[in-house]
Amino acid sequence: MKTALLTHADCLNHVTPEGHPERVARLEHILHALEDLDLQRVTAPLAADDDLLRVHPQNHINGILDSRPPEGFKQIDGDTFMSTGSVDAAYRAAGAVVRAVDLVLGGEVPNAFCAIRPPGHHAETETAMGFCLFGNAALAAKHALDHHGLSRVAVVDFDVHHGNGTQNLLWDEKRALVITSQQMPLWPGSGRPDETGAYETVLNIPLAPGTGGAEMRAAYETKAFPRLRAFNPDLIIISAGFDAHQDDPLANLNWSTGDFAWITSELCKIADEVCGGRIISTLEGGYDLNALAEATRAHVEELIKAAR
Repeated sequence: MKTALLTHADCLNHVTPEGHPERVARLEHILHALEDLDLQRVTAPLAADDDLLRVHPQNHINGILDSRPPEGFKQIDGDTFMSTGSVDAAYRAAGAVVRAVDLVLGGEVPNAFCAIRPPGHHAETETAMGFCLFGNAALAAKHALDHHGLSRVAVVDFDVHHGNGTQNLLWDEKRALVITSQQMPLWPGSGRPDETGAYETVLNIPLAPGTGGAEMRAAYETKAFPRLRAFNPDLIIISAGFDAHQDDPLANLNWSTGDFAWITSELCKIADEVCGGRIISTLEGGYDLNALAEATRAHVEELIKAAR
């Protein structure tokens, strides 16, 4: 079986103002970097509102729908914009993670990568923010738990910015472990070690500016991986942000492309140990186009190796 790649052309129609870092070219570069890989290519469906309601109330969904501009842009907050194509893109992004969970848990593919935008890990229960409209990773977790009846799901987020939205959406969910590393201090300002969730199922790993690969690997080996193994999840979901790369313009961590390959490989090994290799990964950040494409390819190549 092959690693699944889920995406949709609608995700290219989420247009942001000129100069905005979360731009169409991000996904274009990723798709070009992956085009020669042997993947099972799957068209991302539109999410159903019933799926979105697992993590967002109807008023949040309505607010996103009502914010679709007839032309030009609608500014949601200081960083987040919508264009005419943004609603369909967000529904495809959410639909991709739901379909990826179905494929992996149905045994049709061993693992999957969702090449989607807008990203999702900053979207809170009733708040779109940080380039994100819907909480994709949290939605994947809730779909796996509630629709497929899994007992435990883990989300691992290595984006350079704290996944405040995923933490918020899964704060009260004792069946979900959230592990997130992030530069601190850095926007959005959350992600302290004492933020542990209602059931002690949140592990935040702050990393100081300038942290390189060696320090990151040590933090994951001593903190994240033991906690992940102890939780013994039935599925691992990766929020794959590549903005901790040393070339990224929005932050100050110093990871190499090889570090992203390493963390992916280690997560695949743990998945083999605890949940039959079942992993889905969804794109979050990464804003230097060349570094993003290179690191994403390295990430997906490790998923392919694990699928063999």
